[in-house]
Amino acid sequence: MTIILFDTPQSRASLYPFTPTRPVCDIRHGILTIRKKWEKITGLPIFALTENYLQQPIPEDDSYLYIDATAIPSPAFVAVVMEMRTDTLIEFEGHPIAIKTKQSFAFPVIANTDFKTIQLDDLDMLQFPWQLFQTNETAIKADFFLLTNYKTSQPIDANNVVFGKENVFIEAGATVRACIINAEEGPVYIGKNALVMEGTTIRGPVAIGENAVVKMGAKLYAGTSIGPKCTAGGEIKNSILMANSNKAHDGYLGDSVIGEWCNLGAGTTNSNVKNTAGTVKMWSNNLQGFAGVGMKAGLLMGDYSRAAINTSFNTGTVVGTCCNVFTTGFPPKHIPSFNWGNEKYDLEKAIADIGRWMKMKGKELGEKEREIIKHINKNQD
Repeated sequence: MTIILFDTPQSRASLYPFTPTRPVCDIRHGILTIRKKWEKITGLPIFALTENYLQQPIPEDDSYLYIDATAIPSPAFVAVVMEMRTDTLIEFEGHPIAIKTKQSFAFPVIANTDFKTIQLDDLDMLQFPWQLFQTNETAIKADFFLLTNYKTSQPIDANNVVFGKENVFIEAGATVRACIINAEEGPVYIGKNALVMEGTTIRGPVAIGENAVVKMGAKLYAGTSIGPKCTAGGEIKNSILMANSNKAHDGYLGDSVIGEWCNLGAGTTNSNVKNTAGTVKMWSNNLQGFAGVGMKAGLLMGDYSRAAINTSFNTGTVVGTCCNVFTTGFPPKHIPSFNWGNEKYDLEKAIADIGRWMKMKGKELGEKEREIIKHINKNQD
């Protein structure tokens, strides 16, 4: 049986600005991406079904289990899905959530109405991008259990000050010295070969990914995920840096999600609460307008985007893919993809700039990535 996490046109629009560059299942939430969560749970390789320009090969098999990539893999949902029989469909609120079949589907999935149908009464789903930071504490706790159950942490260096030591897990090769860690209200996970420099203060739940660097004196508050090969500094609260991104200097990042290969210049700060304490509105690509998201919301930034030093992002700002943000005063609350200040970002220059940023972390920009960038540029928001 091959397990496939499928996108829908609606989920791809709703989870902008993180879907132009990836299938939904490759969004990071908590410690892991959605795909990696399912791989840890099932012990099997997981494939994605998405738009053609992002699609990777799926092996042929005699049966397939299709699961909506936005469905949160809670223990109860996983148990129901893994017990499905062939030609069975699970629905939630009128939408197909899981399908067990011998058929091979193309994007978008159209379920066979002849299948036996099971109705779910309750299911957590990732429907909007701001849910990523709103529920990140819960996601870190769930992933912490997945990654550390029946495993033993590396010893914690005695020159650290640690509260709730039993909730701290340090993977092999990580260096953590002269730090203050409080894991009494939530776990702290530090990945392989991560470097947490002296003077860092951490209050869990917090996750620091493989090969990430946390700079001296950083303050990491609950609900923060620093993804693989990210560099983090300053004050970060309830935010996600997906992978290979930098918020390396002083400045505040709160209630925010930063995609991959992004850079926030020194002193860059975002607001996450309105001075009126009113409802924050963020741009929704699905609605093509602004939607109320609650009292706290900071910055959503798509892949390959960067901000100049001392950039001040207003409450509830959304930045698309491949933007270079610099301006006097506050940038707009929605910056479409391929924006250079107030002008259009030239495609070839954008690709060259991305390539140089990747080389700084030891990676080459591949041909597949180039084609994805070109597709986004041609069909941008």
